[in-house]
Amino acid sequence: MVTEPAVPDEAGTRPLAGTQPAAGTLRLRGQTFAGRRYAVMGVINRTPDSFYDRGATYALEAALASADHAVAAGVDIIDVGGVKAGYGAHVDEAEEIRRTVPFVRELRDRHPGVVISVDTWRAEVGRAVAEAGADMINDTWAGADPDLARVAAEYGTGLVCSHSGGLAPRTDPHRLRYDDVVADVVSGVCALAERAVSVGVRPDGVMIDPTHDFGKNTYHSLELTRRLGELSATGWPVLVAVSNKDFVGETLQAGVTERGDGTLAALAVSAREGARVFRVHDVAAARAALDVVAAVG
Repeated sequence: MVTEPAVPDEAGTRPLAGTQPAAGTLRLRGQTFAGRRYAVMGVINRTPDSFYDRGATYALEAALASADHAVAAGVDIIDVGGVKAGYGAHVDEAEEIRRTVPFVRELRDRHPGVVISVDTWRAEVGRAVAEAGADMINDTWAGADPDLARVAAEYGTGLVCSHSGGLAPRTDPHRLRYDDVVADVVSGVCALAERAVSVGVRPDGVMIDPTHDFGKNTYHSLELTRRLGELSATGWPVLVAVSNKDFVGETLQAGVTERGDGTLAALAVSAREGARVFRVHDVAAARAALDVVAAVG
């Protein structure tokens, strides 16, 4: 890895690559998430074919109403996506921007204090949403577009570094094998995090995501949850996106709308193992569960 020189940030200096924030500290939009302060990230899909809500927030007004509800329920971050993660109709950059940018602009005006995240792997989409007011970029496809990290550096946004098992965007796992899935994830996300800092992304805005179910089967996702402390031990803040995922459904033999209890169990385990950010569909339930975990200590 080539390490670029430190560049100034708001405090006058920026640490070099390999420098992690102390004890998983995360700073977004003037807020600090550390210790037992967990960040709840509410999902809003500006897509007509989401696996979970089937397009319920595709319309702009429906998406804004959902955001209002999430804010009232105690959300910290709102994560908007303009492209379904799995197989589906092709969505080009222009259409993804059309689905996300107006929402980000309106949400920024409507809720100035909320952290806005956009789920995209494309650098040009990242640039457009950052200019519209997004605070972080949720790259769930493991740096498929290497310029996305440079966009995060240019605009000072946070960046999620994920693990997809080498899959291209919008493809599903098929007979993937790992000698040790946790070791593979730790190696992959830490390399991306260090690379992000080397190109200028601020270290306290970088998160790592084991990316349950992406490039993984149910066994892999359960093993990642069980050993999530190994990711937390790296020093990078850990984001988990387990809400209503297939590994929960397969474990419980439950359909998409019947995975709420399993989701809360996975969230609680993840919190106890050191996760910092929790991407969820049911903000109120997640907030309550995580508040109890924080109170237990």
